[in-house]
Amino acid sequence: MARGIDLKTITDISILIGTGLSLYYLVNSLLNVESGPVGRSKEAKDKQAKQWMKLVETSPDLAETELNAYEKDILSSVVTPDEIEVTFSDVGGLENTIEGLHESVIYPLTMPELYSSNPLLQAPSGVLFYGPPGCGKTMLAKAIAKESSVNFISIRMSSIMDKYYGESNKIVDAIFSLANKIEPCIIFIDEIDSFLRERSSMDHEATATLKAEFMTLWDGLINNGRIMIIGATNRINDIDSAFLRRLPKRFLVSLPGEQERKRILKIFLKDTELDKDDFDLDKIAKLTAGFSGADLKEVCREAALKAAQEYIKLNKDKLSKCGTLVSGNVTGSVMRPLRTSDFLSAGPVENLD
Repeated sequence: MARGIDLKTITDISILIGTGLSLYYLVNSLLNVESGPVGRSKEAKDKQAKQWMKLVETSPDLAETELNAYEKDILSSVVTPDEIEVTFSDVGGLENTIEGLHESVIYPLTMPELYSSNPLLQAPSGVLFYGPPGCGKTMLAKAIAKESSVNFISIRMSSIMDKYYGESNKIVDAIFSLANKIEPCIIFIDEIDSFLRERSSMDHEATATLKAEFMTLWDGLINNGRIMIIGATNRINDIDSAFLRRLPKRFLVSLPGEQERKRILKIFLKDTELDKDDFDLDKIAKLTAGFSGADLKEVCREAALKAAQEYIKLNKDKLSKCGTLVSGNVTGSVMRPLRTSDFLSAGPVENLD
């Protein structure tokens, strides 16, 4: 009997000890984990620290500003103006759109006092670029940030969605609070239809609350033009009407016409040597009807690749095992200039002649 009691007592004590240890480690882990996103690598934290230093160098007033863990996490998506290399001069064929952007976006960002003097001149709450893919919507958004010398926060669905309930809402809140601290700032959402698509009763609870949180924070922005939300999409009909209402200024970025294609081709080929006797830009622009800016860039790339392939064939016997040219006389010291035929046989233009 005594032995049975001893065994039962030992079992109870073991259970109590195990439960106590489990509770200890659980509470200890909760106390030691910083409130905020978890699982960030050392490289990501280093990048965030480096990005914050850049922002402080640009705006010394930020040195006294404190960021919470979520705002620090968003720093990885912040791009300062000096990091952006795209300007309006790199965007071809969208002169009318660029002119409208100066009035709707750039002036409110650079001259907020003009828009605060009259309530009728308030800056738009959001700007939407829509149209076929590859026509320069993302380039326009980056060019705006560069030309306005404002910070740029590029938002992706992967940076917002989190597997833990409620974390996504905190990340969205951090996006807006960080934008307020580093203003003037552009919040850019590429493929906005994938995030702010039409709401329905079938939406998951987490998705529904996330959209509601985004709208609430969006409406809470101070309407002085110092923070601008810009979205880009090629499926405008999939965006919820409530979000479209908050994007009153919309620009159609359509496929370029013939004259626009000529200007785009000139931009892509400005640093490339062209054959003076055998290059017809008008012919190439005419045969590329229906091409987007991205398509034209690929055509130029393949044309240059064709000339490079000829160069490699001519000097194949001069190449070492490492793929570098052996010293000595080389048949063609430089690649030949590009010809019209290079473009006509390049990928999507092939057989259009």
